[in-house]
Parts: sequence; structure tokens; C-alpha cells
Amino acid sequence: MNYSVSNLTQVADCNALLAWAGKEKADLSFKKLSDERLTVRYAETSLELDAILQGVLAELAATETIIAVLPEGPTKEDAMNKKVRLEYKKFLLETRKESYGSVALLEKEMDLGRVNQEIAEVDAFIVAVEAQKATL
Repeated sequence: MNYSVSNLTQVADCNALLAWAGKEKADLSFKKLSDERLTVRYAETSLELDAILQGVLAELAATETIIAVLPEGPTKEDAMNKKVRLEYKKFLLETRKESYGSVALLEKEMDLGRVNQEIAEVDAFIVAVEAQKATL
């Protein structure tokens, strides 16, 4: 972006803007570091949740098959209780997947991209102000 730095006529104004921009950049750099760590964590969690969910789905399918062939009795009741627990575990994993799964990972990646663009823009602003300051 083209900044109207030619309106700056005093070194003090340049220094004030540079101090402000430096603080902005430091804040954005901290946010970038935080977003990078979150992105890594979300990527790991996303893969882990997918693997666990696949295991639960396979176990649930096997339990349903077993229930279908078992005669009435305590063994079938135990299998049905296990099925209910597995369905609940599946529900919990799917809920966590919404918060920490692939969609959440993509949102964090976008946040990181946005922060990188903001840092680049602050850098461009600093260069423009420093160039104007050098002419004063």
C-alpha cells in the first residue's frame, strides 16, 4: 500500500510512528508464534482423532455383528452395554473433531496466513516511514 509518508515533516513524528509500528509488529509476532503452535497441535490432534474414531467405528461394527448372533442373556446384555458406551465414545470424538479436527485446523492455518500478511504490511509501513525519516 502507498502510505502518505510525505506528509511527515518532523523526525519526532517518524520516531513515534516507528515505535508504534514496532509494538504492532511485536504483538503480531507473538500472535504468529501462538498460532504456529496451535496449528501444529491441531494438526496432531486432528490425525489422532481420526485414527481413534476409525478404531471406535470398527469396534462398534464388530459389536453390532456380535449382538446380532448372540442369544438373549447376560452376554448379549453386556454386548449391548458395550455398544452404548461405544456410541457415546463416538459422539464425544465427533464433537471433539468439530473443535480440533480438520475444519479447526484449516481455520488456524488461515489465521496464521492472515497474521503473516499483517506482519508483511507492518514491515512495508516501517520501510516507508524510515525512508521518509532519512530524507528529513
